[in-house]
Amino acid sequence: MKPALRIENLSKSFGGLKAAHDFELDLGTKDIQGIIGPNGAGKTTVFNLITGVYKPDSGRIWLSEKDVTRFPADSIARQGISRTFQNIRLFNSMTVWDNIRMAFHHRTEYGFLDALLGLPRFRSREKQISFESMAFLERFGLLDRRNELADSLPYGEQRRLEIARALATRPRVLLLDEPAAGMNPTEVEELIELIRGIHLDFELSILLIEHQMPVVMKLCRHIQVMDFGRIIAAGEPRDVTENPLVIKAYLGDEEEDE
Repeated sequence: MKPALRIENLSKSFGGLKAAHDFELDLGTKDIQGIIGPNGAGKTTVFNLITGVYKPDSGRIWLSEKDVTRFPADSIARQGISRTFQNIRLFNSMTVWDNIRMAFHHRTEYGFLDALLGLPRFRSREKQISFESMAFLERFGLLDRRNELADSLPYGEQRRLEIARALATRPRVLLLDEPAAGMNPTEVEELIELIRGIHLDFELSILLIEHQMPVVMKLCRHIQVMDFGRIIAAGEPRDVTENPLVIKAYLGDEEEDE
């Protein structure tokens, strides 16, 4: 499977703390993989390195065959990597519809003068954005909520809106940072079906960080486990979760606790 995202020997330190140490990944085209690990393991640091929020101390990141290691965050987004956050980040004072429209404007095809003068290219593109935004809201069950403020939505629908907005940028790789955080069991099952549908319907690869094991077990073909910035296990979900090093990382060493 041709890698959509390839990472080699990626490392990042903050002072004396090694937040990521020689992290490696091969995420295939239309693949879905997961990263798990206890709090502070370095998972979100890896996402921040991939998306250009942090610059690595060493290592390389390739999107398809392009080296994007030193690209700024906005350039990486334009290249085709989009993400969500553990703590939902929406434009809360804007409507649901405007949140989606903002994402489509990420790839506008008109210039400043086109917009200023209301030229045909501007009017045509704005009409297309409105149509595509409505289609996205319908796809994610949010069409009836389009005129409501984002922060008025129930938690599960806010998460759906955040994922929809990330997809509106037409990424090749979608990074989901603990999408099930704060959800009840029913919402988790709905989220699993949503992500499964996205994976089937959109031409993209998915990499997710998650604490809730049902999400990982049901969605991911391959997972990596991080602890103290290092990969301590990798493979199929069931095999990895039975690994003694993984059990120790999550539960601690019983002998040391006695």
